Order: sequence, then structure tokens, then C-alpha cells
Amino acid sequence: MIVEYFRPRDIAEALKLLGKTDIKMVLMGGGTALDRYSPEPIAVIDLQDLDLGGIQEKGNFLEIGATVTLQSLLDEPTVSEVLKDVIRREATYNLRQVATVAGTLLVSDGRSPFTTALLALDTSVTLLPDDSTINLGDLLLRRGMGMRNKLISKISFPINVKLAYEDVSRSPADLPIVSSAVAVWPGGRTRVTLGGYGKLPTLAADGPEMGGEEFAARDAYLQAGDEWASAEYRMDVASTLVKRCFSELEL
Repeated sequence: MIVEYFRPRDIAEALKLLGKTDIKMVLMGGGTALDRYSPEPIAVIDLQDLDLGGIQEKGNFLEIGATVTLQSLLDEPTVSEVLKDVIRREATYNLRQVATVAGTLLVSDGRSPFTTALLALDTSVTLLPDDSTINLGDLLLRRGMGMRNKLISKISFPINVKLAYEDVSRSPADLPIVSSAVAVWPGGRTRVTLGGYGKLPTLAADGPEMGGEEFAARDAYLQAGDEWASAEYRMDVASTLVKRCFSELEL
């Protein structure tokens, strides 16, 4: 239940509000996560007046402000067609208009196509107030209390990396029950991530060169059984999807 609403005019004011301890403070970018009912009293910090909405290319990287919407990122010419398709899989058009990049990463689970793909790209995240940078994998582990008094200012991922993504779902409108993203750097570095299960996507492989990724995908889902699919099914499908991704990349 929302009992207080704040709309800070600058970063300093937002960080001061985050330091309040008398009530749970919740950041609001697009507000889609606040649709979920909370029985405890919460105070909302609306970020829309802060200067966190830009997209700019810096060398081989794309820097994206925390409050950029998924639709704005999809419309960005620099973004690859593969990642644009991933964004379409993440949310419907109406939700993409309001859901922010940072908000999506903070509330998503292992079935998120967007988070799975960005994890494969070894995305970095900049946090305020200390302007520190961590990788997305660490951010996903720190969500919740590990992010207390922290505010995402931007995320950054490479745009000179080849990316492939494949998934399987029960219907076209459903989120995946198994997914795979493969990113390959110009120097040969290869990262494989798996989604469709659990609280966050899984990093199955990351190395200076290719080799054994299909077996790594199977091993990563040894215990990945739930009400949606058995572990055996996910192991077989994950291996197949990884192989398909490499085929798309012609590697």
C-alpha cells in the first residue's frame, strides 16, 4: 500500500530520500512493478524529473540512462535486430511504453528474455552515490537489501559483439520456459546464458574461445525442474538452443 509519494528534483534529493529508514522506500521509473499489491506500507520515489533518460554511443558501447523505456531502447538505431526482438519478447507494446530498462532488470526473474540477453553481453551497471560500476550478474545477486541506498544511473553494453537468442515457450504470448543467449566478442570471447527458470538467468559459459558450450548448458540445468518443465526437458532443450544460436552466428 502506497502511503507516501515523493518526486525529487535532483539526484541528491533522491539519494537523501533513499536513506530514510522509517518506511520502505520504493523507486519508480515507469511504475509497472507497483501494479503488484504490497500489504506493507511503502513510500514511492518518482524518478521522472531526474536526468536519467539519455542514450548515447561511446566507442564500442551503448550507455543507457536508467529511466529509458524499453520502447525507446527498441527504437534506438544502434541496437541490434536480435536485441530488438528480445525486447519485443519481454513485454507488450503498451508495457514497453512505460517499463524502464533499470526497473526491468531489478524486478525480472529467470524467465526474462531481456535480462538473459543483457547478461550474455556482460552488461555493466553504474550505481550512485559513489558512481561505482558493477557487472549485471553482481547486480542481480544484490537485488533487495544489497541495493539499499543505491540508485542505478545507467547501464552499458558492447555494440561490437555478435548476439544470438533463442527460446521455447508454451505459447507465443508466454515468457520462455527455456531460453539461450550467446554473445561472441571480436577477439573470440564467448558468453552463454540460459533463462526460463528460477529467480535469475544463469551464466553457463564465459571464456576466451568457444568449446563445450552445449555440454555446459546441459550441466547448468541439472536441477532446473519446476511446475513448467522437468530438468531433463530443460537440459535437452537448452543444449539444442545453444547449438542453434551458434548456427545463427555462423560459428
